[in-house]
Amino acid sequence: MNIMIQDMIDWIKEHLFEGFSLMKLSEAMGYSSYYCSFKFHQITGISIKRYMTFRKTYLSSLSLSETDERIIEIAIKHGYSSQEAFSRAYKEIFGVTPNAFRLCPKPLQSYVKLTMNEARSYYMDISKKLRIEDLQKHVDEHFDHEVLNILNGQYMYEEFSSQQLMGKSDYAPFNEAMCVHDTVKPIFSDSFKQVRAAGHQVSLKDYEAITVAPLEKTLFSKEYQCIVLWFGEDMFCQMNLITLLAFLEQTSFKGTIYYHAVREQTYDVQETDITLGSYYHIYKAVLVDHRMPDVELMPVMYQGIKLYLELLNNDNEITKYIQTQQHLPHDEIVQNLLHLFPQYGLGDSQYLALIKATQIKD
Repeated sequence: MNIMIQDMIDWIKEHLFEGFSLMKLSEAMGYSSYYCSFKFHQITGISIKRYMTFRKTYLSSLSLSETDERIIEIAIKHGYSSQEAFSRAYKEIFGVTPNAFRLCPKPLQSYVKLTMNEARSYYMDISKKLRIEDLQKHVDEHFDHEVLNILNGQYMYEEFSSQQLMGKSDYAPFNEAMCVHDTVKPIFSDSFKQVRAAGHQVSLKDYEAITVAPLEKTLFSKEYQCIVLWFGEDMFCQMNLITLLAFLEQTSFKGTIYYHAVREQTYDVQETDITLGSYYHIYKAVLVDHRMPDVELMPVMYQGIKLYLELLNNDNEITKYIQTQQHLPHDEIVQNLLHLFPQYGLGDSQYLALIKATQIKD
């Protein structure tokens, strides 16, 4: 079955910017239109139409940032009937118009071609693949000391700190998963730690040792001129990023903040200057009140928030996929979820919890 779906994906790639016809796809595959549409959604967790929209719109962003083509030309080239239709689709996915993105390109979540035949790597060999020398030089030129790098998780922290990938500056991990369980404000208050520990089903002492202690040695006890936040483009990382930015705002941090957006598929890093001012509001709106904030957002953050809010719905795309795969062992479902939904950034434990919760409801 995966061979058939891969054939469909490859056919879609070749005809992505043409007027799509499900009938032509079904003829090429030798199956009915209904069967092709049903099986694609069942196996990949996304409809053909939505997959094509994501791919076209993401590829158009490359043209916007890398070429001088007119927006109407980019729209037509990427299969949109008009600039207005292109702008609507672009804003729905990235939260900004094509023109706004071109004027000020900021990190966005990539949407790579699906593949059913190759296993993806979920662990970054940072020491070999991250091109960070120029970023280190840039930081060193402006700040000769008092620089803190905060890394999303223990694995990235160990790679950076052990190999001094950003020179002799300080390093600290943010060992959290803010996209799951309840939270409160103020961030890192006693009530925050108690609520987060209860959500993770660990003792307060263990939570403080895992999450708080690494930050107490650095962020909580030293004054820094510059803080560099190394977080991926997936939903998991974006919720963590929002929390740290909100905390820096909560503590009235006055130094320079860089967000180094790590793209897992290519190991590229994009640097963005961060100006505080609305992140505490974003944290409260999204992670406490569970709603879309009414402020301007980076495209990658907008995408992460949309995924997070959708995941809170019982009838989300991941639970729908799980419901269609309940004949499979849990381990196999988890591996499929890791492969098909990298944009969420969830790990084995989060997916196992979703699988069990979905089965209980059924």
